[in-house]
Amino acid sequence: MNNAGEHAANPPAARLRLGGLFARHGKWLIILPPLTYLFVFFLVPFVFALKISFADLALRVPPFTDILTVSPDHHINLTLNLGNFRYLFTDDLYGLSYLYSLRTAFFSTLVCLAIGYPMAYAIARATKSAQNILLLLVILPFWTSFLLRVYALEGIISDNGLLNTALLWLGIIHRPLQIMQTTVAVYLGIIYTYLPFMVLPLFATLEKLDLSLLEAAEDLGSPPWRSFLDVTLPLSMPGVIAGSMLVFIPAIGEFVIPSLLGGPDNLMIGRVLWDEFFGNRDWPVAAAVSIVFLVFLVGPIALYQHYSVKQMET
Repeated sequence: MNNAGEHAANPPAARLRLGGLFARHGKWLIILPPLTYLFVFFLVPFVFALKISFADLALRVPPFTDILTVSPDHHINLTLNLGNFRYLFTDDLYGLSYLYSLRTAFFSTLVCLAIGYPMAYAIARATKSAQNILLLLVILPFWTSFLLRVYALEGIISDNGLLNTALLWLGIIHRPLQIMQTTVAVYLGIIYTYLPFMVLPLFATLEKLDLSLLEAAEDLGSPPWRSFLDVTLPLSMPGVIAGSMLVFIPAIGEFVIPSLLGGPDNLMIGRVLWDEFFGNRDWPVAAAVSIVFLVFLVGPIALYQHYSVKQMET
């Protein structure tokens, strides 16, 4: 009886060691699974792409040479081909595709912000029951396949689509509008697809806004537009930055929308990558394009991470 009581009062040494292990390394044990996931599915493929970008094109499978070779006398030789990266700066195609992708993503983000900010503000000021319904309407498109949504938009803006049929029936136009295979169609597709990514972060920020600050500004004689510029807009900047990055980053590398809705002149970088990998089968140049593209995105991604952490701390 006494031994049982002593055993209950004094936990086994193994349990104490396990508790000490969690106390010292609990944080690392928690983040180990996501770190392993990022290592396997991001860092390892990135290393392979970086290796291929320094290789030469070869008529074999896979279509590139090895940068590490072992000579007959057992010496390891490292051969790096920097010509793939030099080629990107000598061929205008890649520079124009980068600029076109940046321009398309930038203006699409601005339009999403101009549409999404009033939507998020209205949802944040609605009653709780109305908020749930409005948020459901914003999230509802995610329940449908991305590809199906793009095809649905194609059915709306095509020559015989719903939009042209309605405008012809109302007598507003006398012949169908040419929207498909144009830059306008690409913008419509990106805005239609990524607008919820702008609305949700903005709503999360505006919903936490202290309304007493607006009341104080009104008591001090500030008109509504001045209260918005001095109070609402500065306090909602974390949501603006987060939403803009969530739209800008995937939009700049978009492939499906320009391929289905855009014309041959819509050379976004995602489409150029596809052509290099599967059309020209020039994997070294395609890998170099993807590496440079990733370097361009490091800045916006770091900025998004900064404001995301800042928003979570407030």
